[in-house]
Amino acid sequence: MILDKIENYKLYWNLSERIAKGFEFIRNTDLAQIESGKYQIDNDAVFAIVQEYDTKEVEDCKLEGHIQHIDIQYIIKGVELMGVTTKKNQKMIFTDEEKDYSFFEGETSLIRVEEGMFTLFFPDDLHRPCVKAEQISKVKKVVVKVRI
Repeated sequence: MILDKIENYKLYWNLSERIAKGFEFIRNTDLAQIESGKYQIDNDAVFAIVQEYDTKEVEDCKLEGHIQHIDIQYIIKGVELMGVTTKKNQKMIFTDEEKDYSFFEGETSLIRVEEGMFTLFFPDDLHRPCVKAEQISKVKKVVVKVRI
């Protein structure tokens, strides 16, 4: 897992060509004006999902993981907490192989992700997004899915 400010994206640019395309989308798109929805970047190899939602209580947020994708989660507006942990002995409670996500039971450590910050979640990382910080608030986020 990586947590950083978007101005430092070039530190991670060379991890893969597809990750670079994801950062290129974030850097070259007017994200303040973009509508919620799915955007193709490189067919199914790299695509973005723009979301707007209210943050929730931690117990209302699901711990998730992916096998076929890396997530770049960039906060366009707002602030949220994300629970993070690595895969170990958590109990899987649901999986959808076609959509590449699984839900787990388990404890996490909370990190604060603010406007202008991103996370990179790899297949060994589990994450619990959308958790409220001090109070419930509106968040606009883009999740770039990078196929491995």
